[in-house]
Amino acid sequence: MDARAKCQGCRSSEPLPFDFTMAFHPIVDVERHEVWGYEALVRGTEGQSAGSILNRVDEANLYKFDQSCRVKAIELAGRLFEPDSDTRLSINFMPNAVYEPSACIRASLEAARRVGFNPHRIMFEFTENERMSDTGHVARIIAEYKRLGFITAIDDFGAGHAGLNLLARFQPDLIKIDMELIRGIGDSAARRAIVAGIMLMARTLDIAIIAEGIETPAELHALRDAGIRLFQGYLFAKPVIEQLPAVAFEQAAQAV
Repeated sequence: MDARAKCQGCRSSEPLPFDFTMAFHPIVDVERHEVWGYEALVRGTEGQSAGSILNRVDEANLYKFDQSCRVKAIELAGRLFEPDSDTRLSINFMPNAVYEPSACIRASLEAARRVGFNPHRIMFEFTENERMSDTGHVARIIAEYKRLGFITAIDDFGAGHAGLNLLARFQPDLIKIDMELIRGIGDSAARRAIVAGIMLMARTLDIAIIAEGIETPAELHALRDAGIRLFQGYLFAKPVIEQLPAVAFEQAAQAV
């Protein structure tokens, strides 16, 4: 599919062959005892899982789906987020669905303008597990997003095999440590040593860290001891469809 066909597919009034919406999951700053941001997660309109929706995405609708996800997340954030706060909106994007960075961001910028949402509050994250046929193309996407003032992040860091290469190549603003790496970290000296190494690299490169998938107080305490302040996980809240969930800040208070 050439660039012109991709562009026409995104702009076409033909709807996607399925409906979807977004759930929101908080990212908590435990030092300030406040919500740093919310990640927008794909869900079915009747509560179906992200997987059930993503299984319906194919080459024919990939570009339109990626654009629609961004617009849906921004429109909901414009309605749900406090307008004068700096709470961030985190959006997952598919690098392979961006054929030209400056063109493919226009719908997101227009949605932000339409609902009065400051685009500098938007974080775009992509996973290191994403199949990348052209890492140079991904580098151009990240560079353009940074130029426009967006926050950039590598998700699921430590889950794949390319994490260090991606970190050296792309220099994102944040990395999100994969939940499998921190699962049971309180009882694992090896995992604590690996996270300490990631923290050292991040400080040297001036990259912030988010630990995701936190489920137990022991995991939270171990990661707080490592110097991490931003967390995401069921210990604080579960995602809620088209609403901002209540956050169990007492968990954060106990860890500081």
